[in-house]
Amino acid sequence: MEKFDLIVIGGGPAGYAAAMRAIDFGRSVCLIEKKRVGGAGVYNGALSSKTLWELSQRVRNVNETIYSFGREPFEPSWQEIKKTLDEAVFERKFQYSCHIKLLQTESMNQSFHYERGHGTLLNKNEVEIDHDGFKKTIWGENIILATGSSPRKLPNMNVDEDVILTSDGIDDIKDFPESIVIVGAGVIGCEYATIFANFGRTKVYLIDRQDRILPFEDEDISTMVAGNLEKRGVTIHHEAQLERLENIGGKVEYELSYPDGSRETIQVEKALLSVGRTPNIKGLGIENAGVEMSKRGVHIGDNDTQTNIPNIYAVGDLSGRIALVNMGEIEARHAVERIFGEVKKPISYDNVCTIMFLNPEVAAVGVNEKECIEQNIPVKVVKIDYSVIARAIAMRKTQGFFKIIVTNDDEMKILGMRAVGEHASTAIQAVALLIQMNEGIEVLAELVHPHPSIVEGIQECVRMLLNKSIFKSSVFKDKLACYSLVDGVKTPLERL
Repeated sequence: MEKFDLIVIGGGPAGYAAAMRAIDFGRSVCLIEKKRVGGAGVYNGALSSKTLWELSQRVRNVNETIYSFGREPFEPSWQEIKKTLDEAVFERKFQYSCHIKLLQTESMNQSFHYERGHGTLLNKNEVEIDHDGFKKTIWGENIILATGSSPRKLPNMNVDEDVILTSDGIDDIKDFPESIVIVGAGVIGCEYATIFANFGRTKVYLIDRQDRILPFEDEDISTMVAGNLEKRGVTIHHEAQLERLENIGGKVEYELSYPDGSRETIQVEKALLSVGRTPNIKGLGIENAGVEMSKRGVHIGDNDTQTNIPNIYAVGDLSGRIALVNMGEIEARHAVERIFGEVKKPISYDNVCTIMFLNPEVAAVGVNEKECIEQNIPVKVVKIDYSVIARAIAMRKTQGFFKIIVTNDDEMKILGMRAVGEHASTAIQAVALLIQMNEGIEVLAELVHPHPSIVEGIQECVRMLLNKSIFKSSVFKDKLACYSLVDGVKTPLERL
């Protein structure tokens, strides 16, 4: 029986990161993947959906420009879009494949082993690998579970990945549907609504159980995103309860009910379910090893990626924490460092940078106003509109804003930021670093930023808090705001 210092079950972003970090420690590691290395980080997930978003943004930008010249819209075929999507996926797949093959060559002198097949725990150290009926058992001193997750489905609903789809099937459609209903108005649902609306070939319906989309974010963000979707023809069913959704004669018929007692029935060509994901634990054999379950997924409790079985760890979507590629990788690397190195502090799930690929793009870190009100955190808030940022004016992309939240004291340490608009994702990192360092705002105020750049708006924000901004919030009241938020009450800060 082959023996390894570490066995990793699952070759998605988290599992792959774990195996590579174990190599850094000079340990023998076996990576087991039953299907495709890269997982949802490459296929039917992060890379594919963001490639579609990028393509849709280009189409929208081109059409917004040529409309002004009275020209016909640019309408690439789905086959052209799919070709580019496949190229992006293949490029990443090829990188993984080459990397694995070269790692296993003698010249690399690495104790890395890759196994294709389904891994099942037999006990806390032994794993059975089943590859097309051929089975073998290997032994590991430590085991990391990184089997990811799958799209959640709704009861009494036949998901055929042809008419009624999840993210596993949406990339394989044969053409732009004439109409589509998206069930779920969270981040992923809104991203796909944005994608199809940008292409302008599909009538989009979005079912929102709440009174507004993206209910976890501040109202100014959800209002802007919803307004842009509706301008592009998206129908948002607010406060709607899905009573029925079924395939009738190759079309989707769905019925909604509303708080006032009214109902409506609508027919569309396709349906996309975007109602969360569930951990892939079927056939993993966690019961054989004594690994316990919790509401979050595999039980890790407060033990910092470790399960209740000391030599078994759970990372990525399986941990039930934050289901993001970057967090899965961080969890995986952290677990390996716990096993083979010295870890001085537990992994932190606070102040994680996130991006929402919407229209406009939304980036976030730390707390928002909604959380401050709910948790009764006294803060100061400053907000600047993109329309007064030189780079946004130059790009002719002036819709959006920066909002920074700081402590309500003289130190004014940054607690959170929301960036909405062009280049939002590239603007968030400096603020995230300051939050991590527990620093105040002075360093941003004095730093020489590149000009013209979007991040100059961040500098102007903190200058407003320090009462030394170029534009004064008391003058441009519709574009600049600076206020305290205490006990849920907004009070304008006196600024020149």
